[in-house]
Amino acid sequence: MTAKASIATICLAYLLQLDGKLPVLEIRENFPLAQYCARYWMSHAAVTEGGDAVLQGFIEELFSHCERPYTNCYRLYSPERRWEEESVGEDRPATALYYASLEGLANTVKNLIVLGANVNAQGGCFGNALQAASYKGHEKIVQTLLDKGADYLAQGGYFGNALQAASYGGHEKIVLTLLDKGADVHAQGGHFGNALQAASYGGHEKIVQTLLDKGANVNAQGGKYGNALQAASDGGHEKIVQTLLDKGADVNAQGGYLGNALQAASDGGHEETVQTLLNKGADVNAQGGYFGNALQAASDGGHEETVQTLLNKGADVNAQGGYLGNALQAASDGGHEETVQTLLNKGADVNAQGGYFGNALQAASYGGHEKIVQTLLDKGADVHAQGGEYDNALQAASDGGHEKIVQTLLDKGANVNAQGGHFGNALQAASYRGHEKTVQTLLDNEADVNAQGGSYHNALQAASDRGHKKIVQTLLDKGVNVNAQGGYFGNALQAASYGGHEKIVQTLLNKGALSTL
Repeated sequence: MTAKASIATICLAYLLQLDGKLPVLEIRENFPLAQYCARYWMSHAAVTEGGDAVLQGFIEELFSHCERPYTNCYRLYSPERRWEEESVGEDRPATALYYASLEGLANTVKNLIVLGANVNAQGGCFGNALQAASYKGHEKIVQTLLDKGADYLAQGGYFGNALQAASYGGHEKIVLTLLDKGADVHAQGGHFGNALQAASYGGHEKIVQTLLDKGANVNAQGGKYGNALQAASDGGHEKIVQTLLDKGADVNAQGGYLGNALQAASDGGHEETVQTLLNKGADVNAQGGYFGNALQAASDGGHEETVQTLLNKGADVNAQGGYLGNALQAASDGGHEETVQTLLNKGADVNAQGGYFGNALQAASYGGHEKIVQTLLDKGADVHAQGGEYDNALQAASDGGHEKIVQTLLDKGANVNAQGGHFGNALQAASYRGHEKTVQTLLDNEADVNAQGGSYHNALQAASDRGHKKIVQTLLDKGVNVNAQGGYFGNALQAASYGGHEKIVQTLLNKGALSTL
Protein backbone atom coordinates (compact mmCIF):
# COMPACT_ATOMS: atom_id res chain seq x y z
CA MET A 1 0.00 0.00 0.00
CA THR A 2 1.43 3.39 -1.01
CA ALA A 3 1.67 6.32 1.39
CA LYS A 4 -1.22 8.13 -0.28
CA ALA A 5 -3.37 5.01 -0.21
CA SER A 6 -2.59 4.59 3.47
CA ILE A 7 -3.53 8.19 4.26
CA ALA A 8 -6.77 7.91 2.27
CA THR A 9 -7.66 4.64 4.00
CA ILE A 10 -7.01 6.05 7.47
CA CYS A 11 -9.08 9.12 6.64
CA LEU A 12 -11.97 6.96 5.48
CA ALA A 13 -11.77 4.75 8.56
CA TYR A 14 -11.96 7.88 10.70
CA LEU A 15 -14.92 9.28 8.76
CA LEU A 16 -16.81 6.00 9.01
CA GLN A 17 -16.90 6.51 12.78
CA LEU A 18 -19.09 9.57 12.30
CA ASP A 19 -22.34 7.68 12.16
CA GLY A 20 -24.36 9.96 14.42
CA LYS A 21 -26.65 12.79 13.42
CA LEU A 22 -24.56 15.60 14.85
CA PRO A 23 -24.30 19.31 14.01
CA VAL A 24 -21.23 20.14 11.97
CA LEU A 25 -19.75 22.37 14.66
CA GLU A 26 -20.09 19.56 17.20
CA ILE A 27 -18.36 17.12 14.88
CA ARG A 28 -15.45 19.51 14.43
CA GLU A 29 -15.17 20.02 18.16
CA ASN A 30 -15.37 16.34 19.16
CA PHE A 31 -13.52 14.79 16.23
CA PRO A 32 -10.44 16.98 15.59
CA LEU A 33 -9.26 15.08 12.50
CA ALA A 34 -12.66 14.98 10.82
CA GLN A 35 -12.19 18.22 8.87
CA TYR A 36 -8.81 17.14 7.49
CA CYS A 37 -10.11 13.70 6.53
CA ALA A 38 -13.17 15.10 4.78
CA ARG A 39 -11.07 17.63 2.90
CA TYR A 40 -8.19 15.47 1.71
CA TRP A 41 -9.18 11.83 1.46
CA MET A 42 -10.34 12.08 -2.15
CA SER A 43 -7.19 13.81 -3.40
CA HIS A 44 -5.06 11.07 -1.82
CA ALA A 45 -7.35 8.33 -3.10
CA ALA A 46 -7.46 9.61 -6.69
CA VAL A 47 -3.80 8.71 -7.19
CA THR A 48 -4.04 5.06 -6.12
CA GLU A 49 -7.70 3.99 -5.80
CA GLY A 50 -7.65 1.73 -8.87
CA GLY A 51 -4.82 -0.47 -7.62
CA ASP A 52 -5.57 -0.90 -3.94
CA ALA A 53 -8.31 -3.33 -2.95
CA VAL A 54 -8.35 -2.29 0.71
CA LEU A 55 -8.76 1.37 -0.16
CA GLN A 56 -11.43 0.54 -2.72
CA GLY A 57 -13.32 -1.37 -0.08
CA PHE A 58 -13.34 1.61 2.26
CA ILE A 59 -14.49 3.91 -0.56
CA GLU A 60 -17.34 1.54 -1.40
CA GLU A 61 -18.29 1.37 2.27
CA LEU A 62 -18.56 5.16 2.54
CA PHE A 63 -20.26 5.67 -0.80
CA SER A 64 -22.69 2.77 -0.84
CA HIS A 65 -23.48 1.57 2.65
CA CYS A 66 -23.06 4.34 5.20
CA GLU A 67 -25.51 7.17 4.68
CA ARG A 68 -24.79 9.09 7.86
CA PRO A 69 -20.95 9.09 7.63
CA TYR A 70 -21.27 10.02 3.94
CA THR A 71 -23.58 12.92 4.76
CA ASN A 72 -21.33 14.09 7.57
CA CYS A 73 -18.26 13.94 5.31
CA TYR A 74 -19.72 16.28 2.71
CA ARG A 75 -21.28 18.55 5.27
CA LEU A 76 -17.82 19.03 6.73
CA TYR A 77 -16.23 19.84 3.38
CA SER A 78 -17.60 20.23 -0.12
CA PRO A 79 -14.98 19.61 -2.84
CA GLU A 80 -16.94 21.75 -5.30
CA ARG A 81 -16.43 24.82 -3.10
CA ARG A 82 -12.66 24.77 -2.64
CA TRP A 83 -12.59 28.50 -1.99
CA GLU A 84 -14.30 27.81 1.33
CA GLU A 85 -12.08 26.47 4.09
CA GLU A 86 -15.07 24.64 5.48
CA SER A 87 -18.42 23.60 4.08
CA VAL A 88 -21.37 25.81 4.91
CA GLY A 89 -22.56 22.93 7.00
CA GLU A 90 -26.07 21.62 6.56
CA ASP A 91 -26.57 21.32 2.78
CA ARG A 92 -27.72 17.97 1.43
CA PRO A 93 -24.76 16.36 -0.36
CA ALA A 94 -24.83 15.40 -4.02
CA THR A 95 -24.54 11.80 -5.16
CA ALA A 96 -21.46 9.64 -4.69
CA LEU A 97 -21.10 9.39 -8.48
CA TYR A 98 -21.03 13.16 -8.70
CA TYR A 99 -18.21 13.54 -6.16
CA ALA A 100 -16.23 10.65 -7.63
CA SER A 101 -16.51 12.21 -11.08
CA LEU A 102 -15.52 15.63 -9.80
CA GLU A 103 -12.44 14.36 -7.97
CA GLY A 104 -11.18 11.97 -10.64
CA LEU A 105 -11.90 8.60 -8.97
CA ALA A 106 -12.14 6.76 -12.27
CA ASN A 107 -12.29 3.23 -10.87
CA THR A 108 -14.87 4.23 -8.28
CA VAL A 109 -17.03 5.79 -10.99
CA LYS A 110 -17.11 2.46 -12.84
CA ASN A 111 -17.91 0.55 -9.66
CA LEU A 112 -20.73 2.91 -8.71
CA ILE A 113 -22.29 2.55 -12.15
CA VAL A 114 -22.11 -1.25 -11.86
CA LEU A 115 -23.88 -0.92 -8.52
CA GLY A 116 -26.68 0.99 -10.20
CA ALA A 117 -25.76 4.67 -9.85
CA ASN A 118 -27.85 6.96 -12.06
CA VAL A 119 -25.46 8.64 -14.48
CA ASN A 120 -27.95 11.44 -15.08
CA ALA A 121 -28.78 12.21 -11.46
CA GLN A 122 -29.11 15.92 -10.82
CA GLY A 123 -27.52 17.82 -7.95
CA GLY A 124 -24.41 19.60 -6.81
CA CYS A 125 -22.96 22.92 -7.89
CA PHE A 126 -22.21 21.59 -11.37
CA GLY A 127 -25.58 19.96 -11.89
CA ASN A 128 -24.54 16.42 -12.74
CA ALA A 129 -21.57 14.06 -12.88
CA LEU A 130 -20.78 14.72 -16.55
CA GLN A 131 -20.53 18.47 -16.07
CA ALA A 132 -18.39 18.00 -12.97
CA ALA A 133 -15.95 15.69 -14.76
CA SER A 134 -15.89 17.95 -17.83
CA TYR A 135 -15.05 20.97 -15.70
CA LYS A 136 -12.16 19.18 -14.01
CA GLY A 137 -10.84 17.65 -17.24
CA HIS A 138 -11.19 13.97 -16.29
CA GLU A 139 -11.22 12.51 -19.79
CA LYS A 140 -11.57 8.85 -18.84
CA ILE A 141 -14.48 9.56 -16.54
CA VAL A 142 -16.22 11.68 -19.19
CA GLN A 143 -15.90 8.81 -21.63
CA THR A 144 -17.16 6.28 -19.09
CA LEU A 145 -20.20 8.41 -18.28
CA LEU A 146 -21.00 8.94 -21.95
CA ASP A 147 -20.61 5.23 -22.69
CA LYS A 148 -23.08 4.54 -19.91
CA GLY A 149 -25.68 6.92 -21.23
CA ALA A 150 -24.92 10.27 -19.64
CA ASP A 151 -27.00 13.00 -21.26
CA TYR A 152 -24.52 15.33 -22.97
CA LEU A 153 -27.36 17.81 -23.56
CA ALA A 154 -28.42 17.99 -19.91
CA GLN A 155 -28.99 21.52 -18.64
CA GLY A 156 -28.40 22.95 -15.19
CA GLY A 157 -25.58 23.65 -12.78
CA TYR A 158 -23.08 26.47 -12.69
CA PHE A 159 -21.97 26.10 -16.29
CA GLY A 160 -25.36 25.19 -17.71
CA ASN A 161 -24.02 22.15 -19.57
CA ALA A 162 -20.96 19.93 -19.91
CA LEU A 163 -19.68 21.63 -23.07
CA GLN A 164 -19.53 25.03 -21.38
CA ALA A 165 -17.77 23.49 -18.39
CA ALA A 166 -15.11 21.85 -20.53
CA SER A 167 -14.71 25.01 -22.63
CA TYR A 168 -14.13 27.13 -19.55
CA GLY A 169 -11.56 24.67 -18.23
CA GLY A 170 -9.70 24.57 -21.53
CA HIS A 171 -10.06 20.81 -21.92
CA GLU A 172 -9.80 20.43 -25.68
CA LYS A 173 -10.16 16.65 -25.89
CA ILE A 174 -13.31 16.69 -23.79
CA VAL A 175 -14.78 19.51 -25.89
CA LEU A 176 -14.17 17.44 -29.02
CA THR A 177 -15.59 14.31 -27.39
CA LEU A 178 -18.77 16.12 -26.41
CA LEU A 179 -19.16 17.73 -29.83
CA ASP A 180 -18.64 14.37 -31.52
CA LYS A 181 -21.43 13.01 -29.34
CA GLY A 182 -23.72 15.79 -30.51
CA ALA A 183 -23.40 18.43 -27.81
CA ASP A 184 -25.20 21.62 -28.83
CA VAL A 185 -22.64 24.33 -29.58
CA HIS A 186 -25.43 26.92 -29.30
CA ALA A 187 -26.79 25.79 -25.92
CA GLN A 188 -27.65 28.72 -23.67
CA GLY A 189 -27.50 29.00 -19.91
CA GLY A 190 -25.00 28.87 -17.10
CA HIS A 191 -22.61 31.49 -15.79
CA PHE A 192 -21.12 32.34 -19.17
CA GLY A 193 -24.27 31.96 -21.23
CA ASN A 194 -22.67 29.65 -23.79
CA ALA A 195 -19.53 27.64 -24.47
CA LEU A 196 -17.95 30.24 -26.75
CA GLN A 197 -18.11 32.92 -24.07
CA ALA A 198 -16.64 30.52 -21.51
CA ALA A 199 -13.72 29.61 -23.74
CA SER A 200 -13.17 33.25 -24.70
CA TYR A 201 -13.04 34.32 -21.08
CA GLY A 202 -10.55 31.57 -20.28
CA GLY A 203 -8.31 32.52 -23.19
CA HIS A 204 -8.49 29.09 -24.80
CA GLU A 205 -7.72 29.90 -28.43
CA LYS A 206 -7.98 26.40 -29.88
CA ILE A 207 -11.33 25.76 -28.25
CA VAL A 208 -12.66 29.11 -29.46
CA GLN A 209 -11.64 28.16 -32.99
CA THR A 210 -13.16 24.69 -32.64
CA LEU A 211 -16.48 26.09 -31.46
CA LEU A 212 -16.55 28.66 -34.25
CA ASP A 213 -15.75 25.95 -36.79
CA LYS A 214 -18.72 24.03 -35.41
CA GLY A 215 -20.98 27.00 -36.04
CA ALA A 216 -21.04 28.81 -32.70
CA ASN A 217 -22.81 32.15 -32.99
CA VAL A 218 -20.13 34.79 -32.49
CA ASN A 219 -22.75 37.33 -31.37
CA ALA A 220 -24.76 35.10 -29.04
CA GLN A 221 -26.03 37.07 -26.06
CA GLY A 222 -26.28 36.08 -22.42
CA GLY A 223 -24.13 35.19 -19.46
CA LYS A 224 -22.04 37.37 -17.19
CA TYR A 225 -20.22 39.17 -20.00
CA GLY A 226 -23.10 39.43 -22.44
CA ASN A 227 -21.11 38.06 -25.36
CA ALA A 228 -17.85 36.34 -26.22
CA LEU A 229 -16.08 39.50 -27.38
CA GLN A 230 -16.63 41.22 -24.04
CA ALA A 231 -15.41 38.14 -22.18
CA ALA A 232 -12.23 37.93 -24.24
CA SER A 233 -11.66 41.68 -23.95
CA ASP A 234 -11.97 41.55 -20.17
CA GLY A 235 -9.13 39.05 -20.04
CA GLY A 236 -7.02 40.88 -22.62
CA HIS A 237 -6.91 37.83 -24.87
CA GLU A 238 -5.84 39.69 -27.98
CA LYS A 239 -5.72 36.75 -30.39
CA ILE A 240 -9.22 35.66 -29.43
CA VAL A 241 -10.51 39.22 -29.72
CA GLN A 242 -9.09 39.39 -33.22
CA THR A 243 -10.51 35.98 -34.13
CA LEU A 244 -13.98 36.97 -32.95
CA LEU A 245 -13.84 40.28 -34.80
CA ASP A 246 -12.72 38.50 -37.96
CA LYS A 247 -15.74 36.24 -37.58
CA GLY A 248 -18.07 39.24 -37.43
CA ALA A 249 -18.40 39.95 -33.74
CA ASP A 250 -20.31 43.19 -33.12
CA VAL A 251 -17.73 45.53 -31.61
CA ASN A 252 -20.46 47.68 -30.06
CA ALA A 253 -22.70 44.91 -28.74
CA GLN A 254 -24.29 45.96 -25.45
CA GLY A 255 -25.03 43.93 -22.35
CA GLY A 256 -23.28 42.00 -19.64
CA TYR A 257 -21.47 43.07 -16.52
CA LEU A 258 -19.18 45.55 -18.23
CA GLY A 259 -21.61 46.85 -20.82
CA ASN A 260 -19.46 46.40 -23.89
CA ALA A 261 -16.10 45.06 -25.03
CA LEU A 262 -14.31 48.42 -24.92
CA GLN A 263 -15.28 48.98 -21.29
CA ALA A 264 -14.14 45.45 -20.44
CA ALA A 265 -10.73 45.94 -22.06
CA SER A 266 -10.37 49.36 -20.48
CA ASP A 267 -11.17 47.99 -17.04
CA GLY A 268 -8.24 45.61 -17.33
CA GLY A 269 -5.91 48.16 -18.86
CA HIS A 270 -5.42 45.97 -21.92
CA GLU A 271 -4.05 48.67 -24.16
CA GLU A 272 -3.54 46.54 -27.26
CA THR A 273 -7.11 45.25 -27.08
CA VAL A 274 -8.47 48.75 -26.49
CA GLN A 275 -6.65 49.94 -29.60
CA THR A 276 -7.90 46.98 -31.63
CA LEU A 277 -11.50 47.64 -30.65
CA LEU A 278 -11.24 51.36 -31.37
CA ASN A 279 -9.72 50.62 -34.76
CA LYS A 280 -12.72 48.39 -35.45
CA GLY A 281 -15.13 51.22 -34.68
CA ALA A 282 -15.88 50.78 -30.99
CA ASP A 283 -17.91 53.70 -29.63
CA VAL A 284 -15.62 55.44 -27.15
CA ASN A 285 -18.61 57.00 -25.36
CA ALA A 286 -20.88 53.96 -25.27
CA GLN A 287 -22.92 53.89 -22.06
CA GLY A 288 -23.88 50.97 -19.83
CA GLY A 289 -22.31 48.37 -17.59
CA TYR A 290 -20.84 48.61 -14.12
CA PHE A 291 -18.62 51.58 -14.86
CA GLY A 292 -21.00 53.38 -17.18
CA ASN A 293 -18.35 53.93 -19.86
CA ALA A 294 -14.85 52.92 -20.87
CA LEU A 295 -13.16 56.03 -19.50
CA GLN A 296 -14.53 55.47 -16.02
CA ALA A 297 -13.41 51.84 -16.14
CA ALA A 298 -9.86 52.77 -17.13
CA SER A 299 -9.76 55.58 -14.58
CA ASP A 300 -10.89 53.27 -11.79
CA GLY A 301 -7.92 51.01 -12.48
CA GLY A 302 -5.48 53.88 -12.92
CA HIS A 303 -4.59 52.71 -16.42
CA GLU A 304 -3.04 55.96 -17.52
CA GLU A 305 -2.09 54.93 -21.04
CA THR A 306 -5.62 53.67 -21.71
CA VAL A 307 -7.14 56.82 -20.21
CA GLN A 308 -5.02 58.91 -22.53
CA THR A 309 -5.94 56.76 -25.54
CA LEU A 310 -9.65 57.09 -24.84
CA LEU A 311 -9.41 60.84 -24.32
CA ASN A 312 -7.48 61.22 -27.56
CA LYS A 313 -10.29 59.33 -29.28
CA GLY A 314 -12.88 61.77 -27.98
CA ALA A 315 -14.05 60.20 -24.72
CA ASP A 316 -16.30 62.59 -22.80
CA VAL A 317 -14.34 63.45 -19.65
CA ASN A 318 -17.55 64.43 -17.86
CA ALA A 319 -19.75 61.53 -18.96
CA GLN A 320 -22.09 60.48 -16.16
CA GLY A 321 -23.24 57.03 -15.14
CA GLY A 322 -21.96 53.82 -13.62
CA TYR A 323 -21.19 52.90 -10.05
CA LEU A 324 -18.78 55.76 -9.46
CA GLY A 325 -20.66 58.41 -11.38
CA ASN A 326 -17.82 59.72 -13.54
CA ALA A 327 -14.19 59.13 -14.40
CA LEU A 328 -12.81 61.69 -11.94
CA GLN A 329 -14.62 60.09 -9.01
CA ALA A 330 -13.37 56.68 -10.10
CA ALA A 331 -9.76 57.81 -10.29
CA SER A 332 -10.09 59.64 -6.97
CA ASP A 333 -11.53 56.57 -5.29
CA GLY A 334 -8.64 54.45 -6.53
CA GLY A 335 -6.01 56.95 -5.46
CA HIS A 336 -4.61 57.37 -8.96
CA GLU A 337 -2.97 60.78 -8.76
CA GLU A 338 -1.66 60.94 -12.32
CA THR A 339 -5.03 59.98 -13.77
CA VAL A 340 -6.81 62.56 -11.60
CA GLN A 341 -4.47 65.23 -12.92
CA THR A 342 -4.94 64.07 -16.52
CA LEU A 343 -8.71 64.25 -16.21
CA LEU A 344 -8.63 67.67 -14.58
CA ASN A 345 -6.32 68.94 -17.32
CA LYS A 346 -8.88 67.72 -19.83
CA GLY A 347 -11.64 69.71 -18.17
CA ALA A 348 -13.18 67.24 -15.73
CA ASP A 349 -15.77 68.94 -13.53
CA VAL A 350 -14.29 68.82 -10.03
CA ASN A 351 -17.74 69.17 -8.48
CA ALA A 352 -19.66 66.76 -10.69
CA GLN A 353 -22.34 64.96 -8.69
CA GLY A 354 -23.49 61.35 -8.80
CA GLY A 355 -22.22 57.87 -8.13
CA TYR A 356 -21.66 56.00 -4.90
CA PHE A 357 -19.59 58.72 -3.26
CA GLY A 358 -21.52 61.65 -4.65
CA ASN A 359 -18.40 63.45 -5.89
CA ALA A 360 -14.67 63.06 -6.33
CA LEU A 361 -13.72 64.81 -3.10
CA GLN A 362 -15.80 62.43 -1.02
CA ALA A 363 -14.30 59.44 -2.84
CA ALA A 364 -10.73 60.59 -2.25
CA SER A 365 -11.51 61.49 1.36
CA TYR A 366 -12.94 58.05 2.05
CA GLY A 367 -9.89 56.35 0.55
CA GLY A 368 -7.46 58.50 2.52
CA HIS A 369 -5.75 59.86 -0.57
CA GLU A 370 -4.28 63.06 0.84
CA LYS A 371 -2.59 64.36 -2.28
CA ILE A 372 -5.70 63.90 -4.39
CA VAL A 373 -7.83 65.64 -1.76
CA GLN A 374 -5.46 68.58 -1.86
CA THR A 375 -5.42 68.60 -5.66
CA LEU A 376 -9.21 68.62 -5.84
CA LEU A 377 -9.47 71.39 -3.26
CA ASP A 378 -6.90 73.43 -5.13
CA LYS A 379 -9.05 73.00 -8.24
CA GLY A 380 -12.10 74.35 -6.45
CA ALA A 381 -13.79 71.25 -5.06
CA ASP A 382 -16.73 72.23 -2.86
CA VAL A 383 -15.92 71.11 0.67
CA HIS A 384 -19.61 71.40 1.56
CA ALA A 385 -20.95 69.35 -1.36
CA GLN A 386 -23.74 66.98 -0.33
CA GLY A 387 -24.67 63.57 -1.69
CA GLY A 388 -23.43 60.00 -1.90
CA GLU A 389 -23.05 57.32 0.75
CA TYR A 390 -21.50 59.66 3.32
CA ASP A 391 -23.27 62.84 2.19
CA ASN A 392 -20.08 64.89 2.56
CA ALA A 393 -16.33 64.53 2.41
CA LEU A 394 -15.80 65.13 6.13
CA GLN A 395 -17.99 62.20 7.13
CA ALA A 396 -16.24 59.98 4.57
CA ALA A 397 -12.80 60.90 5.91
CA SER A 398 -14.00 60.46 9.49
CA ASP A 399 -15.32 57.01 8.72
CA GLY A 400 -11.87 56.01 7.50
CA GLY A 401 -10.06 57.71 10.36
CA HIS A 402 -7.96 59.75 7.97
CA GLU A 403 -6.85 62.35 10.46
CA LYS A 404 -4.86 64.58 8.11
CA ILE A 405 -7.70 64.76 5.61
CA VAL A 406 -10.21 65.50 8.36
CA GLN A 407 -8.02 68.40 9.49
CA THR A 408 -7.52 69.62 5.91
CA LEU A 409 -11.26 69.66 5.28
CA LEU A 410 -11.95 71.46 8.55
CA ASP A 411 -9.27 74.01 7.72
CA LYS A 412 -11.08 74.56 4.43
CA GLY A 413 -14.28 75.33 6.27
CA ALA A 414 -16.08 71.99 6.23
CA ASN A 415 -19.14 72.05 8.47
CA VAL A 416 -18.31 69.78 11.39
CA ASN A 417 -22.00 69.32 12.11
CA ALA A 418 -23.24 68.71 8.58
CA GLN A 419 -26.13 66.24 8.62
CA GLY A 420 -26.90 63.37 6.28
CA GLY A 421 -25.38 60.18 4.96
CA HIS A 422 -25.14 56.72 6.44
CA PHE A 423 -23.91 57.85 9.85
CA GLY A 424 -25.77 61.12 10.05
CA ASN A 425 -22.67 63.17 10.80
CA ALA A 426 -18.90 62.93 10.99
CA LEU A 427 -18.76 62.41 14.75
CA GLN A 428 -21.02 59.37 14.60
CA ALA A 429 -18.93 57.88 11.78
CA ALA A 430 -15.67 58.27 13.68
CA SER A 431 -17.28 57.01 16.91
CA TYR A 432 -18.62 53.90 15.22
CA ARG A 433 -15.24 53.03 13.72
CA GLY A 434 -13.33 53.69 16.92
CA HIS A 435 -11.09 56.46 15.59
CA GLU A 436 -10.21 58.15 18.87
CA LYS A 437 -8.01 60.90 17.43
CA THR A 438 -10.61 61.83 14.83
CA VAL A 439 -13.33 61.95 17.47
CA GLN A 440 -11.18 64.30 19.54
CA THR A 441 -10.41 66.48 16.53
CA LEU A 442 -14.09 66.81 15.66
CA LEU A 443 -14.99 67.64 19.24
CA ASP A 444 -12.17 70.19 19.41
CA ASN A 445 -13.76 71.79 16.37
CA GLU A 446 -17.13 72.05 18.11
CA ALA A 447 -18.86 68.96 16.83
CA ASP A 448 -22.27 68.65 18.48
CA VAL A 449 -21.94 65.68 20.84
CA ASN A 450 -25.71 65.27 20.87
CA ALA A 451 -26.33 65.58 17.14
CA GLN A 452 -29.12 63.28 15.96
CA GLY A 453 -29.45 61.23 12.78
CA GLY A 454 -27.96 58.27 10.96
CA SER A 455 -28.23 54.56 11.65
CA TYR A 456 -27.37 54.91 15.34
CA HIS A 457 -29.10 58.25 15.88
CA ASN A 458 -26.13 59.60 17.87
CA ALA A 459 -22.42 59.08 18.41
CA LEU A 460 -22.77 57.55 21.87
CA GLN A 461 -24.98 54.74 20.65
CA ALA A 462 -22.59 54.03 17.77
CA ALA A 463 -19.56 53.84 20.06
CA SER A 464 -21.48 51.77 22.63
CA ASP A 465 -22.56 49.24 20.04
CA ARG A 466 -19.00 48.71 18.87
CA GLY A 467 -17.49 48.54 22.32
CA HIS A 468 -15.21 51.58 22.06
CA LYS A 469 -14.75 52.33 25.76
CA LYS A 470 -12.46 55.34 25.43
CA ILE A 471 -14.73 57.06 22.94
CA VAL A 472 -17.76 56.40 25.13
CA GLN A 473 -15.93 58.04 28.03
CA THR A 474 -14.83 60.96 25.86
CA LEU A 475 -18.38 61.61 24.70
CA LEU A 476 -19.71 61.37 28.24
CA ASP A 477 -17.05 63.82 29.43
CA LYS A 478 -18.26 66.19 26.73
CA GLY A 479 -21.79 66.11 28.08
CA VAL A 480 -23.55 63.70 25.75
CA ASN A 481 -27.09 62.80 26.72
CA VAL A 482 -26.75 59.27 28.10
CA ASN A 483 -30.47 58.61 27.67
CA ALA A 484 -30.92 59.95 24.14
CA GLN A 485 -33.52 57.89 22.29
CA GLY A 486 -33.70 56.70 18.69
CA GLY A 487 -31.66 54.72 16.23
CA TYR A 488 -31.24 51.01 15.66
CA PHE A 489 -30.96 50.06 19.34
CA GLY A 490 -33.10 52.79 20.82
CA ASN A 491 -30.40 54.09 23.16
CA ALA A 492 -26.75 53.61 24.07
CA LEU A 493 -27.42 51.28 27.00
CA GLN A 494 -29.35 48.85 24.83
CA ALA A 495 -26.62 48.99 22.20
CA ALA A 496 -23.90 48.15 24.73
CA SER A 497 -26.03 45.44 26.31
CA TYR A 498 -26.73 43.82 22.97
CA GLY A 499 -23.01 43.71 22.19
CA GLY A 500 -22.13 42.27 25.60
CA HIS A 501 -19.90 45.21 26.49
CA GLU A 502 -20.15 44.93 30.26
CA LYS A 503 -17.76 47.74 31.17
CA ILE A 504 -19.57 50.18 28.91
CA VAL A 505 -22.92 49.11 30.35
CA GLN A 506 -21.59 49.85 33.83
CA THR A 507 -20.14 53.17 32.74
CA LEU A 508 -23.44 54.23 31.23
CA LEU A 509 -25.37 53.18 34.32
CA ASN A 510 -22.94 55.08 36.50
CA LYS A 511 -23.63 58.14 34.37
CA GLY A 512 -27.35 57.85 34.89
CA ALA A 513 -28.52 55.67 32.01
CA LEU A 514 -32.03 54.43 32.70
CA SER A 515 -32.38 50.69 32.22
CA THR A 516 -36.16 50.94 32.06
CA LEU A 517 -36.23 53.12 28.93
